[in-house]
Amino acid sequence: MADDKDFQKRVQKIGQLVHDLETIADPASRAAAKELVQLLMDLHGAGLEQILDIVYHSEDSGARVIDELGQDALVSSLLVLYNLHPDDVQTRVERKLKQMVSKLHKLGAEAALISVSDGNVRIHAGVNGHACGSTSRTVQSTIEEAIYDAAPDLRSLVIEGLEEPAASGFVAVESLLGSSPSSPHQQSVALGSEGMD
Repeated sequence: MADDKDFQKRVQKIGQLVHDLETIADPASRAAAKELVQLLMDLHGAGLEQILDIVYHSEDSGARVIDELGQDALVSSLLVLYNLHPDDVQTRVERKLKQMVSKLHKLGAEAALISVSDGNVRIHAGVNGHACGSTSRTVQSTIEEAIYDAAPDLRSLVIEGLEEPAASGFVAVESLLGSSPSSPHQQSVALGSEGMD
Protein backbone atom coordinates (compact mmCIF):
# COMPACT_ATOMS: atom_id res chain seq x y z
CA MET A 1 0.00 0.00 0.00
CA ALA A 2 1.28 3.48 -0.89
CA ASP A 3 2.37 5.75 1.94
CA ASP A 4 0.95 9.24 2.42
CA LYS A 5 3.84 11.01 0.62
CA ASP A 6 3.58 8.72 -2.38
CA PHE A 7 -0.18 9.22 -2.46
CA GLN A 8 0.21 13.01 -2.32
CA LYS A 9 2.70 12.89 -5.21
CA ARG A 10 0.23 10.86 -7.25
CA VAL A 11 -2.59 13.29 -6.49
CA GLN A 12 -0.39 16.21 -7.56
CA LYS A 13 0.56 14.38 -10.76
CA ILE A 14 -3.11 13.69 -11.54
CA GLY A 15 -3.90 17.36 -10.96
CA GLN A 16 -1.09 18.39 -13.31
CA LEU A 17 -2.22 15.96 -16.02
CA VAL A 18 -5.83 17.15 -15.76
CA HIS A 19 -4.56 20.73 -16.05
CA ASP A 20 -2.48 19.72 -19.09
CA LEU A 21 -5.64 18.54 -20.84
CA GLU A 22 -6.48 22.20 -21.40
CA THR A 23 -3.32 22.60 -23.50
CA ILE A 24 -4.33 19.99 -26.08
CA ALA A 25 -4.52 21.96 -29.33
CA ASP A 26 -7.16 19.87 -31.08
CA PRO A 27 -10.60 20.71 -29.58
CA ALA A 28 -12.04 17.26 -30.38
CA SER A 29 -9.11 15.45 -28.71
CA ARG A 30 -9.28 17.81 -25.72
CA ALA A 31 -13.03 17.22 -25.32
CA ALA A 32 -12.60 13.43 -25.68
CA ALA A 33 -9.81 13.32 -23.06
CA LYS A 34 -11.85 15.41 -20.60
CA GLU A 35 -14.91 13.22 -21.17
CA LEU A 36 -12.81 10.10 -20.54
CA VAL A 37 -11.56 11.50 -17.22
CA GLN A 38 -15.11 12.48 -16.20
CA LEU A 39 -16.52 9.06 -17.12
CA LEU A 40 -13.80 7.34 -15.07
CA MET A 41 -14.53 9.64 -12.12
CA ASP A 42 -18.26 8.90 -12.41
CA LEU A 43 -17.62 5.13 -12.60
CA HIS A 44 -15.26 5.15 -9.61
CA GLY A 45 -17.58 7.40 -7.62
CA ALA A 46 -20.58 5.15 -8.27
CA GLY A 47 -18.54 2.06 -7.34
CA LEU A 48 -17.28 3.59 -4.10
CA GLU A 49 -20.77 4.75 -3.19
CA GLN A 50 -22.07 1.22 -3.71
CA ILE A 51 -19.24 -0.21 -1.57
CA LEU A 52 -20.11 2.16 1.26
CA ASP A 53 -23.81 1.31 0.93
CA ILE A 54 -23.09 -2.43 1.14
CA VAL A 55 -20.80 -1.93 4.15
CA TYR A 56 -23.36 0.29 5.87
CA HIS A 57 -26.18 -2.25 5.47
CA SER A 58 -24.07 -5.36 6.10
CA GLU A 59 -24.47 -5.42 9.88
CA ASP A 60 -24.73 -3.22 12.95
CA SER A 61 -21.06 -2.26 12.78
CA GLY A 62 -21.27 -1.03 9.14
CA ALA A 63 -21.68 2.62 10.13
CA ARG A 64 -18.69 2.32 12.48
CA VAL A 65 -16.57 0.84 9.68
CA ILE A 66 -17.49 3.76 7.40
CA ASP A 67 -16.54 6.21 10.16
CA GLU A 68 -13.16 4.46 10.52
CA LEU A 69 -12.64 4.61 6.76
CA GLY A 70 -13.35 8.34 6.91
CA GLN A 71 -10.56 8.79 9.48
CA ASP A 72 -7.93 6.93 7.47
CA ALA A 73 -5.75 9.51 5.68
CA LEU A 74 -5.65 7.75 2.32
CA VAL A 75 -9.27 6.57 2.22
CA SER A 76 -10.51 9.89 3.59
CA SER A 77 -8.89 11.78 0.69
CA LEU A 78 -10.53 9.41 -1.77
CA LEU A 79 -13.95 9.80 -0.13
CA VAL A 80 -13.61 13.58 -0.18
CA LEU A 81 -12.63 13.48 -3.86
CA TYR A 82 -15.87 11.67 -4.69
CA ASN A 83 -18.00 13.66 -2.22
CA LEU A 84 -18.68 10.51 -0.17
CA HIS A 85 -16.98 11.36 3.12
CA PRO A 86 -19.19 10.49 6.10
CA ASP A 87 -18.27 13.75 7.90
CA ASP A 88 -18.96 17.28 6.72
CA VAL A 89 -16.24 19.94 6.51
CA GLN A 90 -17.00 21.36 9.96
CA THR A 91 -16.73 17.98 11.68
CA ARG A 92 -13.41 17.23 9.98
CA VAL A 93 -11.99 20.66 10.83
CA GLU A 94 -13.10 20.42 14.47
CA ARG A 95 -11.57 16.94 14.78
CA LYS A 96 -8.27 18.13 13.28
CA LEU A 97 -8.10 21.13 15.62
CA LYS A 98 -8.60 18.81 18.61
CA GLN A 99 -5.83 16.55 17.35
CA MET A 100 -3.51 19.57 17.05
CA VAL A 101 -3.90 20.89 20.60
CA SER A 102 -0.68 19.41 21.99
CA LYS A 103 1.35 20.26 18.87
CA LEU A 104 0.19 23.87 19.00
CA HIS A 105 0.78 23.99 22.75
CA LYS A 106 4.43 23.08 22.16
CA LEU A 107 4.65 26.10 19.84
CA GLY A 108 3.06 28.31 22.50
CA ALA A 109 -0.09 28.62 20.44
CA GLU A 110 -3.75 27.71 20.37
CA ALA A 111 -6.48 27.67 17.75
CA ALA A 112 -10.27 27.59 17.74
CA LEU A 113 -12.87 27.33 15.03
CA ILE A 114 -14.87 30.52 14.53
CA SER A 115 -17.20 29.44 11.75
CA VAL A 116 -17.82 27.23 8.74
CA SER A 117 -20.19 28.52 6.09
CA ASP A 118 -20.58 27.04 2.61
CA GLY A 119 -17.10 25.50 2.85
CA ASN A 120 -15.51 28.78 3.98
CA VAL A 121 -13.61 28.19 7.22
CA ARG A 122 -12.56 30.87 9.74
CA ILE A 123 -10.19 30.01 12.58
CA HIS A 124 -8.81 32.18 15.35
CA ALA A 125 -5.25 31.38 16.41
CA GLY A 126 -2.90 33.05 18.81
CA VAL A 127 0.58 32.69 20.19
CA ASN A 128 1.71 33.65 23.66
CA GLY A 129 3.28 37.06 24.20
CA HIS A 130 6.85 35.73 24.15
CA ALA A 131 6.65 34.26 20.65
CA CYS A 132 8.47 35.90 17.76
CA GLY A 133 7.16 36.61 14.27
CA SER A 134 8.63 33.39 12.90
CA THR A 135 6.58 31.43 15.45
CA SER A 136 3.41 33.07 14.12
CA ARG A 137 4.36 32.07 10.59
CA THR A 138 5.14 28.51 11.72
CA VAL A 139 1.80 28.27 13.51
CA GLN A 140 0.00 29.66 10.47
CA SER A 141 1.58 27.15 8.07
CA THR A 142 1.07 24.27 10.53
CA ILE A 143 -2.64 25.04 10.84
CA GLU A 144 -3.09 25.58 7.10
CA GLU A 145 -1.41 22.29 6.22
CA ALA A 146 -3.42 20.33 8.77
CA ILE A 147 -6.77 21.86 7.85
CA TYR A 148 -6.28 21.44 4.10
CA ASP A 149 -5.23 17.86 4.78
CA ALA A 150 -8.43 17.20 6.76
CA ALA A 151 -10.72 19.14 4.44
CA PRO A 152 -9.22 19.54 0.97
CA ASP A 153 -12.71 20.30 -0.31
CA LEU A 154 -13.08 23.55 1.64
CA ARG A 155 -13.49 26.71 -0.43
CA SER A 156 -11.40 29.09 1.65
CA LEU A 157 -9.47 29.22 4.90
CA VAL A 158 -8.94 32.39 6.91
CA ILE A 159 -6.78 32.31 10.04
CA GLU A 160 -7.21 35.37 12.23
CA GLY A 161 -5.09 36.55 15.15
CA LEU A 162 -1.62 35.81 13.78
CA GLU A 163 -1.00 39.21 12.27
CA GLU A 164 2.54 40.46 12.67
CA PRO A 165 2.85 42.41 15.95
CA ALA A 166 3.89 46.04 15.81
CA ALA A 167 7.55 46.75 16.45
CA SER A 168 8.18 46.48 20.18
CA GLY A 169 9.18 49.86 21.54
CA PHE A 170 11.38 50.89 18.62
CA VAL A 171 10.82 54.45 17.50
CA ALA A 172 12.60 55.81 14.43
CA VAL A 173 14.77 58.82 15.21
CA GLU A 174 13.26 60.68 12.23
CA SER A 175 9.79 60.43 13.73
CA LEU A 176 11.06 61.79 17.06
CA LEU A 177 12.83 64.68 15.40
CA GLY A 178 9.71 65.49 13.39
CA SER A 179 7.66 66.00 16.56
CA SER A 180 9.27 68.26 19.12
CA PRO A 181 8.46 67.39 22.75
CA SER A 182 7.67 70.41 24.87
CA SER A 183 10.70 69.99 27.13
CA PRO A 184 14.22 68.49 26.96
CA HIS A 185 13.20 66.11 29.79
CA GLN A 186 10.38 64.66 27.66
CA GLN A 187 12.77 64.24 24.73
CA SER A 188 15.25 62.26 26.83
CA VAL A 189 12.42 60.09 28.20
CA ALA A 190 11.17 59.39 24.67
CA LEU A 191 14.64 58.45 23.44
CA GLY A 192 15.38 56.42 26.56
CA SER A 193 12.18 54.36 26.18
CA GLU A 194 13.62 52.54 23.16
CA GLY A 195 15.77 50.23 25.24
CA MET A 196 13.24 49.55 27.97
CA ASP A 197 11.51 46.53 26.32
